[in-house]
Amino acid sequence: MAQKTKSIYICSECGYESPKWNGCCPGCGEWNTMNEEIVDRTAQKTSKPVSTLGAAKITDITYDDEVRINTGIHELNRVLGGGIVIGSLVLLCGDPGIGKSTLLLQICEYIGKSNSILYVSGEESARQIKLRANRLEVNSDNLSIMCGTDINAIINYINTEKPGLVIIDSIQTMSVPEIASAPGSVTQVRESTNLLMQCAKSLNIPVFIVGHVNKDGNIAGPKVLEHIVDCVLYFEGERHLSYRILRAVKNRFGSTNEIGVFEMSSSGLNEVENPSMMLISGKPKDTSGSCVVCIMEGSRPILAEVQGLVVTSGYGNSRRMSNGFDYNRLSMLLAVLEKRDGYYLSNCDAYINVVGGLKLDEPATDLAVALAIISSLKDVPIREDTIAVGEIGLGGEIRAVTYCEQRIAEVERLGFKRIIIPKHNMKSLSVKFKSDIEIIGVNNIKEAFDASV
Repeated sequence: MAQKTKSIYICSECGYESPKWNGCCPGCGEWNTMNEEIVDRTAQKTSKPVSTLGAAKITDITYDDEVRINTGIHELNRVLGGGIVIGSLVLLCGDPGIGKSTLLLQICEYIGKSNSILYVSGEESARQIKLRANRLEVNSDNLSIMCGTDINAIINYINTEKPGLVIIDSIQTMSVPEIASAPGSVTQVRESTNLLMQCAKSLNIPVFIVGHVNKDGNIAGPKVLEHIVDCVLYFEGERHLSYRILRAVKNRFGSTNEIGVFEMSSSGLNEVENPSMMLISGKPKDTSGSCVVCIMEGSRPILAEVQGLVVTSGYGNSRRMSNGFDYNRLSMLLAVLEKRDGYYLSNCDAYINVVGGLKLDEPATDLAVALAIISSLKDVPIREDTIAVGEIGLGGEIRAVTYCEQRIAEVERLGFKRIIIPKHNMKSLSVKFKSDIEIIGVNNIKEAFDASV
Protein backbone atom coordinates (compact mmCIF):
# COMPACT_ATOMS: atom_id res chain seq x y z
CA MET A 1 0.00 0.00 0.00
CA ALA A 2 1.31 3.44 -0.89
CA GLN A 3 2.24 5.71 1.99
CA LYS A 4 -0.31 8.42 2.80
CA THR A 5 2.31 10.70 4.34
CA LYS A 6 5.90 11.52 3.52
CA SER A 7 8.66 13.71 4.89
CA ILE A 8 10.16 16.63 3.01
CA TYR A 9 12.75 19.16 4.12
CA ILE A 10 12.08 22.87 3.66
CA CYS A 11 14.58 25.72 4.10
CA SER A 12 13.43 28.21 6.74
CA GLU A 13 15.20 31.04 4.89
CA CYS A 14 14.14 30.70 1.25
CA GLY A 15 11.46 27.96 1.29
CA TYR A 16 13.45 25.52 -0.89
CA GLU A 17 11.99 21.99 -0.74
CA SER A 18 14.08 18.85 -0.85
CA PRO A 19 13.18 15.15 -0.45
CA LYS A 20 16.25 14.62 1.73
CA TRP A 21 18.08 16.57 4.40
CA ASN A 22 21.02 18.77 3.44
CA GLY A 23 23.41 20.57 5.75
CA CYS A 24 23.60 23.44 3.26
CA CYS A 25 20.46 24.65 1.48
CA PRO A 26 20.85 24.18 -2.31
CA GLY A 27 18.61 27.22 -2.88
CA CYS A 28 20.17 30.00 -0.78
CA GLY A 29 23.39 28.43 0.54
CA GLU A 30 22.51 28.87 4.24
CA TRP A 31 23.61 26.19 6.69
CA ASN A 32 21.40 24.20 9.10
CA THR A 33 18.13 25.68 7.80
CA MET A 34 16.52 22.51 6.39
CA ASN A 35 13.59 21.52 8.62
CA GLU A 36 11.56 18.33 8.31
CA GLU A 37 7.84 18.59 7.60
CA ILE A 38 5.20 15.92 7.08
CA VAL A 39 3.08 16.13 3.92
CA ASP A 40 -0.28 14.36 3.84
CA ARG A 41 -0.84 13.00 0.33
CA THR A 42 -4.52 12.33 0.94
CA ALA A 43 -5.11 16.03 1.64
CA GLN A 44 -3.65 17.14 -1.66
CA LYS A 45 -6.24 18.32 -4.12
CA THR A 46 -6.63 16.74 -7.50
CA SER A 47 -5.34 18.75 -10.42
CA LYS A 48 -7.79 21.05 -12.15
CA PRO A 49 -7.84 22.11 -15.79
CA VAL A 50 -5.82 25.21 -16.49
CA SER A 51 -8.04 28.30 -16.82
CA THR A 52 -7.60 30.81 -19.60
CA LEU A 53 -6.16 34.19 -18.64
CA GLY A 54 -6.60 37.44 -20.53
CA ALA A 55 -4.24 40.37 -20.97
CA ALA A 56 -4.91 44.08 -21.42
CA LYS A 57 -2.76 46.73 -23.04
CA ILE A 58 -1.29 49.18 -20.60
CA THR A 59 -2.70 52.07 -22.62
CA ASP A 60 -6.21 50.68 -22.14
CA ILE A 61 -5.93 50.46 -18.36
CA THR A 62 -7.64 53.38 -16.62
CA TYR A 63 -5.78 55.01 -13.75
CA ASP A 64 -7.57 56.71 -10.89
CA ASP A 65 -5.89 58.51 -8.03
CA GLU A 66 -4.88 55.91 -5.46
CA VAL A 67 -7.23 55.79 -2.51
CA ARG A 68 -5.57 55.76 0.90
CA ILE A 69 -7.13 55.29 4.32
CA ASN A 70 -6.04 57.76 6.97
CA THR A 71 -4.94 55.87 10.09
CA GLY A 72 -5.32 58.87 12.39
CA ILE A 73 -1.65 58.54 13.37
CA HIS A 74 0.54 60.98 11.46
CA GLU A 75 3.76 59.07 12.08
CA LEU A 76 2.28 55.83 10.70
CA ASN A 77 0.86 57.66 7.68
CA ARG A 78 4.33 59.07 6.96
CA VAL A 79 5.97 55.64 6.95
CA LEU A 80 3.21 54.12 4.78
CA GLY A 81 3.58 56.93 2.25
CA GLY A 82 0.40 58.83 3.09
CA GLY A 83 -1.94 56.18 4.49
CA ILE A 84 -3.13 52.62 3.89
CA VAL A 85 -3.53 51.78 0.20
CA ILE A 86 -6.75 49.94 -0.67
CA GLY A 87 -6.08 46.25 -1.36
CA SER A 88 -2.54 46.33 0.05
CA LEU A 89 -0.96 43.62 2.21
CA VAL A 90 1.18 45.08 5.01
CA LEU A 91 3.52 43.07 7.25
CA LEU A 92 4.31 44.58 10.67
CA CYS A 93 7.08 42.83 12.56
CA GLY A 94 9.26 43.45 15.60
CA ASP A 95 10.51 42.01 18.87
CA PRO A 96 8.02 40.61 21.42
CA GLY A 97 6.44 43.35 23.51
CA ILE A 98 7.64 46.15 21.24
CA GLY A 99 4.09 47.43 20.59
CA LYS A 100 2.88 45.84 17.34
CA SER A 101 -0.56 44.80 18.57
CA THR A 102 -0.91 48.05 20.52
CA LEU A 103 -0.31 50.18 17.42
CA LEU A 104 -2.78 48.23 15.29
CA LEU A 105 -5.46 48.33 17.96
CA GLN A 106 -5.01 52.09 18.35
CA ILE A 107 -5.66 52.79 14.66
CA CYS A 108 -8.95 50.87 14.92
CA GLU A 109 -10.54 53.71 16.91
CA TYR A 110 -9.99 56.29 14.13
CA ILE A 111 -10.53 54.03 11.12
CA GLY A 112 -13.62 52.53 12.78
CA LYS A 113 -15.42 55.86 12.41
CA SER A 114 -15.82 55.29 8.67
CA ASN A 115 -14.90 51.64 8.01
CA SER A 116 -15.70 48.24 9.46
CA ILE A 117 -12.70 46.40 10.90
CA LEU A 118 -12.06 42.71 11.50
CA TYR A 119 -9.40 41.95 14.12
CA VAL A 120 -8.34 38.28 14.00
CA SER A 121 -6.30 37.03 16.94
CA GLY A 122 -4.68 33.61 17.10
CA GLU A 123 -2.82 34.30 20.36
CA GLU A 124 -5.25 36.11 22.66
CA SER A 125 -8.84 35.56 23.71
CA ALA A 126 -11.57 38.10 23.00
CA ARG A 127 -11.64 39.08 26.68
CA GLN A 128 -7.90 39.80 26.71
CA ILE A 129 -8.25 42.03 23.65
CA LYS A 130 -11.19 43.82 25.28
CA LEU A 131 -9.11 44.55 28.39
CA ARG A 132 -6.32 46.03 26.25
CA ALA A 133 -8.83 48.01 24.19
CA ASN A 134 -10.27 49.58 27.37
CA ARG A 135 -6.78 50.63 28.45
CA LEU A 136 -6.17 52.19 25.03
CA GLU A 137 -9.67 53.77 25.01
CA VAL A 138 -10.66 51.88 21.85
CA ASN A 139 -14.42 51.30 21.79
CA SER A 140 -15.55 51.50 18.17
CA ASP A 141 -18.86 49.88 17.19
CA ASN A 142 -17.36 48.95 13.80
CA LEU A 143 -14.60 46.81 15.35
CA SER A 144 -15.25 43.04 15.34
CA ILE A 145 -13.03 40.52 17.13
CA MET A 146 -12.48 36.98 15.86
CA CYS A 147 -10.38 34.42 17.70
CA GLY A 148 -9.21 31.47 15.62
CA THR A 149 -6.41 30.07 13.52
CA ASP A 150 -8.21 28.39 10.58
CA ILE A 151 -7.26 30.59 7.62
CA ASN A 152 -10.00 29.09 5.40
CA ALA A 153 -12.73 29.99 7.90
CA ILE A 154 -11.29 33.49 8.24
CA ILE A 155 -11.26 34.07 4.49
CA ASN A 156 -14.82 32.75 4.16
CA TYR A 157 -15.92 35.28 6.77
CA ILE A 158 -14.08 38.08 4.92
CA ASN A 159 -15.73 37.09 1.63
CA THR A 160 -19.14 37.21 3.30
CA GLU A 161 -18.87 40.35 5.45
CA LYS A 162 -16.34 42.31 3.31
CA PRO A 163 -14.88 44.52 6.10
CA GLY A 164 -13.00 47.71 5.29
CA LEU A 165 -9.81 46.56 7.07
CA VAL A 166 -8.50 43.19 8.27
CA ILE A 167 -5.83 42.69 10.95
CA ILE A 168 -4.21 39.26 11.41
CA ASP A 169 -2.36 38.83 14.73
CA SER A 170 -0.22 36.90 14.04
CA ILE A 171 0.58 35.08 10.79
CA GLN A 172 2.70 32.48 12.65
CA THR A 173 -0.45 31.18 14.40
CA MET A 174 -2.52 30.76 11.23
CA SER A 175 -2.85 27.35 9.55
CA VAL A 176 -4.35 25.75 6.45
CA PRO A 177 -6.18 22.53 7.52
CA GLU A 178 -5.24 20.75 4.27
CA ILE A 179 -1.53 21.02 5.16
CA ALA A 180 -0.35 18.55 7.78
CA SER A 181 2.55 20.64 9.13
CA ALA A 182 2.26 22.59 12.38
CA PRO A 183 1.32 26.29 12.54
CA GLY A 184 4.35 28.57 12.20
CA SER A 185 6.16 26.21 9.81
CA VAL A 186 7.51 27.46 6.51
CA THR A 187 4.71 25.87 4.49
CA GLN A 188 1.90 27.10 6.72
CA VAL A 189 3.19 30.70 6.84
CA ARG A 190 3.74 30.79 3.08
CA GLU A 191 0.36 29.30 2.12
CA SER A 192 -1.58 31.36 4.68
CA THR A 193 0.01 34.57 3.39
CA ASN A 194 -0.74 33.58 -0.20
CA LEU A 195 -4.42 33.05 0.58
CA LEU A 196 -4.62 36.40 2.38
CA MET A 197 -2.89 38.12 -0.54
CA GLN A 198 -5.39 36.70 -3.05
CA CYS A 199 -8.27 37.74 -0.81
CA ALA A 200 -6.93 41.30 -0.37
CA LYS A 201 -6.36 41.82 -4.10
CA SER A 202 -9.66 40.32 -5.25
CA LEU A 203 -11.83 42.25 -2.77
CA ASN A 204 -9.68 45.43 -2.54
CA ILE A 205 -9.49 45.08 1.24
CA PRO A 206 -6.30 46.23 3.01
CA VAL A 207 -4.84 43.56 5.30
CA PHE A 208 -2.36 44.06 8.15
CA ILE A 209 -0.31 41.02 9.17
CA VAL A 210 1.66 40.83 12.42
CA GLY A 211 4.89 38.86 12.09
CA HIS A 212 7.30 37.54 14.69
CA VAL A 213 11.08 37.83 14.55
CA ASN A 214 13.68 35.23 15.50
CA LYS A 215 16.58 35.65 17.91
CA ASP A 216 18.75 37.16 15.16
CA GLY A 217 16.20 39.94 14.59
CA ASN A 218 15.08 38.60 11.19
CA ILE A 219 11.46 37.99 10.27
CA ALA A 220 10.43 34.48 11.26
CA GLY A 221 9.30 32.27 8.41
CA PRO A 222 10.40 31.94 4.80
CA LYS A 223 12.02 34.82 2.95
CA VAL A 224 9.25 34.55 0.36
CA LEU A 225 6.92 36.08 2.99
CA GLU A 226 8.59 39.47 2.47
CA HIS A 227 8.27 39.13 -1.32
CA ILE A 228 4.54 38.41 -1.20
CA VAL A 229 3.49 41.45 0.85
CA ASP A 230 3.35 45.00 -0.49
CA CYS A 231 4.87 46.69 2.53
CA VAL A 232 7.16 45.51 5.34
CA LEU A 233 7.22 47.66 8.49
CA TYR A 234 9.73 46.99 11.25
CA PHE A 235 9.23 48.16 14.83
CA GLU A 236 12.58 48.63 16.55
CA GLY A 237 13.76 49.95 19.88
CA GLU A 238 15.26 48.89 23.17
CA ARG A 239 12.83 47.20 25.53
CA HIS A 240 14.15 49.14 28.53
CA LEU A 241 13.63 52.45 26.70
CA SER A 242 10.23 54.02 26.11
CA TYR A 243 10.93 55.20 22.55
CA ARG A 244 10.08 53.13 19.46
CA ILE A 245 11.03 53.68 15.83
CA LEU A 246 8.84 52.43 12.99
CA ARG A 247 10.78 51.89 9.76
CA ALA A 248 9.68 50.74 6.29
CA VAL A 249 11.96 48.00 4.95
CA LYS A 250 9.87 47.56 1.79
CA ASN A 251 7.11 49.74 0.38
CA ARG A 252 5.60 49.41 -3.08
CA PHE A 253 3.54 52.57 -2.61
CA GLY A 254 6.00 54.97 -1.02
CA SER A 255 9.51 55.67 0.20
CA THR A 256 11.46 53.25 2.40
CA ASN A 257 13.52 56.05 3.97
CA GLU A 258 10.85 57.56 6.21
CA ILE A 259 10.64 56.70 9.92
CA GLY A 260 8.02 57.21 12.59
CA VAL A 261 8.92 57.85 16.22
CA PHE A 262 6.69 56.81 19.12
CA GLU A 263 6.86 56.80 22.89
CA MET A 264 5.36 53.93 24.84
CA SER A 265 3.25 54.97 27.80
CA SER A 266 0.59 53.39 30.04
CA SER A 267 -2.09 54.63 27.63
CA GLY A 268 -0.41 53.20 24.50
CA LEU A 269 1.90 54.59 21.85
CA ASN A 270 2.16 58.36 21.62
CA GLU A 271 3.53 60.17 18.58
CA VAL A 272 6.80 62.08 18.94
CA GLU A 273 6.39 65.08 16.66
CA ASN A 274 9.88 66.44 17.40
CA PRO A 275 12.28 63.47 17.64
CA SER A 276 15.33 65.76 17.50
CA MET A 277 14.45 67.40 20.80
CA MET A 278 13.82 63.98 22.32
CA LEU A 279 17.16 62.54 21.21
CA ILE A 280 19.30 65.44 22.45
CA SER A 281 17.43 66.09 25.68
CA GLY A 282 19.58 65.55 28.73
CA LYS A 283 22.81 66.24 26.87
CA PRO A 284 25.55 66.87 29.48
CA LYS A 285 27.22 70.27 29.61
CA ASP A 286 30.97 70.83 29.58
CA THR A 287 31.63 67.10 29.19
CA SER A 288 34.18 65.74 26.73
CA GLY A 289 33.32 63.01 24.25
CA SER A 290 29.89 64.29 23.17
CA CYS A 291 28.96 65.65 19.74
CA VAL A 292 25.60 66.30 18.02
CA VAL A 293 25.02 65.32 14.39
CA CYS A 294 22.13 65.98 11.99
CA ILE A 295 21.11 62.89 10.01
CA MET A 296 18.50 62.46 7.28
CA GLU A 297 15.76 59.86 7.64
CA GLY A 298 14.00 60.14 4.30
CA SER A 299 12.92 63.76 3.98
CA ARG A 300 13.13 64.36 7.74
CA PRO A 301 16.28 65.83 9.35
CA ILE A 302 16.88 64.50 12.87
CA LEU A 303 19.45 65.55 15.45
CA ALA A 304 21.19 62.81 17.44
CA GLU A 305 23.84 62.83 20.14
CA VAL A 306 26.96 60.72 19.65
CA GLN A 307 29.02 59.86 22.74
CA GLY A 308 32.62 58.69 22.62
CA LEU A 309 34.86 57.36 25.37
CA VAL A 310 38.58 56.65 24.99
CA VAL A 311 40.57 55.14 27.89
CA THR A 312 43.96 53.49 28.20
CA SER A 313 43.67 49.76 27.65
CA GLY A 314 44.50 47.54 30.59
CA TYR A 315 44.90 44.43 28.44
CA GLY A 316 47.20 43.33 25.66
CA ASN A 317 44.64 44.02 22.93
CA SER A 318 42.66 47.25 22.83
CA ARG A 319 38.90 46.92 22.90
CA ARG A 320 36.37 48.58 20.58
CA MET A 321 32.63 48.65 21.23
CA SER A 322 29.85 50.39 19.34
CA ASN A 323 26.16 50.84 20.17
CA GLY A 324 24.06 52.30 17.37
CA PHE A 325 27.00 52.75 14.98
CA ASP A 326 28.58 50.24 12.61
CA TYR A 327 31.50 48.47 14.30
CA ASN A 328 33.52 48.05 11.10
CA ARG A 329 33.17 51.73 10.24
CA LEU A 330 34.31 52.64 13.74
CA SER A 331 37.46 50.57 13.24
CA MET A 332 38.09 52.36 9.94
CA LEU A 333 37.69 55.81 11.54
CA LEU A 334 40.09 54.90 14.34
CA ALA A 335 42.67 53.80 11.75
CA VAL A 336 42.24 57.07 9.81
CA LEU A 337 42.66 59.15 12.97
CA GLU A 338 45.88 57.37 13.85
CA LYS A 339 47.40 57.25 10.35
CA ARG A 340 46.38 60.63 8.94
CA ASP A 341 46.04 62.86 12.01
CA GLY A 342 48.54 61.42 14.48
CA TYR A 343 46.13 60.45 17.28
CA TYR A 344 47.67 57.39 18.92
CA LEU A 345 44.76 55.02 19.67
CA SER A 346 46.34 51.58 19.36
CA ASN A 347 46.77 51.20 23.11
CA CYS A 348 43.34 52.66 23.98
CA ASP A 349 39.88 51.19 24.39
CA ALA A 350 37.31 53.09 22.30
CA TYR A 351 33.55 53.10 22.91
CA ILE A 352 30.82 54.77 20.85
CA ASN A 353 27.19 55.16 21.94
CA VAL A 354 24.24 56.76 20.12
CA VAL A 355 21.78 58.17 22.66
CA GLY A 356 18.12 57.18 22.47
CA GLY A 357 18.53 53.76 20.83
CA LEU A 358 18.86 55.27 17.34
CA LYS A 359 20.99 53.43 14.78
CA LEU A 360 23.17 55.64 12.57
CA ASP A 361 24.01 54.12 9.18
CA GLU A 362 24.56 57.33 7.20
CA PRO A 363 28.16 58.24 6.20
CA ALA A 364 27.44 61.86 7.21
CA THR A 365 27.81 60.80 10.86
CA ASP A 366 31.54 60.04 10.46
CA LEU A 367 32.72 63.52 11.46
CA ALA A 368 30.64 63.63 14.66
CA VAL A 369 31.98 60.19 15.70
CA ALA A 370 35.57 61.26 15.02
CA LEU A 371 35.15 64.52 16.96
CA ALA A 372 33.61 62.64 19.92
CA ILE A 373 36.62 60.29 19.97
CA ILE A 374 39.18 63.13 19.77
CA SER A 375 37.29 65.12 22.40
CA SER A 376 37.40 62.20 24.83
CA LEU A 377 41.05 61.45 24.03
CA LYS A 378 42.14 65.05 24.73
CA ASP A 379 39.48 65.55 27.44
CA VAL A 380 38.40 68.77 25.72
CA PRO A 381 34.61 69.40 25.47
CA ILE A 382 33.04 70.33 22.15
CA ARG A 383 31.06 73.57 22.14
CA GLU A 384 27.42 73.02 23.09
CA ASP A 385 26.10 75.20 20.26
CA THR A 386 28.00 73.28 17.55
CA ILE A 387 26.88 70.46 15.26
CA ALA A 388 29.14 68.52 12.89
CA VAL A 389 28.16 66.79 9.63
CA GLY A 390 30.49 65.12 7.14
CA GLU A 391 31.80 61.90 5.64
CA ILE A 392 35.44 60.94 6.27
CA GLY A 393 37.52 59.33 3.54
CA LEU A 394 40.54 57.07 4.00
CA GLY A 395 42.81 60.02 3.23
CA GLY A 396 41.46 61.93 6.21
CA GLU A 397 39.50 64.34 3.98
CA ILE A 398 35.97 65.52 4.75
CA ARG A 399 33.69 64.65 1.85
CA ALA A 400 30.41 66.30 0.85
CA VAL A 401 27.00 65.18 2.15
CA THR A 402 23.50 65.42 0.69
CA TYR A 403 20.56 67.62 1.80
CA CYS A 404 22.91 70.14 3.39
CA GLU A 405 20.42 73.01 3.32
CA GLN A 406 17.71 70.97 5.04
CA ARG A 407 20.15 70.00 7.78
CA ILE A 408 21.19 73.60 8.34
CA ALA A 409 17.54 74.70 8.56
CA GLU A 410 16.79 72.03 11.21
CA VAL A 411 19.89 72.98 13.22
CA GLU A 412 18.85 76.65 13.19
CA ARG A 413 15.26 75.78 14.16
CA LEU A 414 16.44 73.96 17.30
CA GLY A 415 18.54 76.89 18.49
CA PHE A 416 22.10 75.83 17.62
CA LYS A 417 24.46 78.63 16.58
CA ARG A 418 27.19 76.86 14.57
CA ILE A 419 27.41 73.94 12.13
CA ILE A 420 30.54 72.35 10.68
CA ILE A 421 30.12 71.01 7.14
CA PRO A 422 32.47 69.86 4.36
CA LYS A 423 34.13 72.66 2.40
CA HIS A 424 32.67 71.33 -0.84
CA ASN A 425 29.12 71.83 0.49
CA MET A 426 29.85 75.52 1.03
CA LYS A 427 30.17 75.90 -2.74
CA SER A 428 26.98 73.98 -3.47
CA LEU A 429 24.70 76.10 -1.24
CA SER A 430 22.20 77.97 -3.38
CA VAL A 431 22.49 81.72 -3.72
CA LYS A 432 19.00 82.27 -2.28
CA PHE A 433 19.72 80.15 0.81
CA LYS A 434 20.06 82.30 3.94
CA SER A 435 20.78 81.31 7.51
CA ASP A 436 21.50 83.24 10.70
CA ILE A 437 23.80 80.57 12.16
CA GLU A 438 27.54 80.34 11.54
CA ILE A 439 28.40 77.84 8.78
CA ILE A 440 31.99 76.58 8.89
CA GLY A 441 33.48 74.66 5.95
CA VAL A 442 36.39 72.30 6.65
CA ASN A 443 38.70 70.15 4.53
CA ASN A 444 40.06 67.71 7.11
CA ILE A 445 39.57 66.40 10.64
CA LYS A 446 42.12 68.76 12.25
CA GLU A 447 40.31 71.82 10.91
CA ALA A 448 37.01 70.41 12.13
CA PHE A 449 38.27 69.81 15.66
CA ASP A 450 39.88 73.24 15.89
CA ALA A 451 36.56 74.79 14.85
CA SER A 452 34.51 72.74 17.30
CA VAL A 453 36.29 73.73 20.55
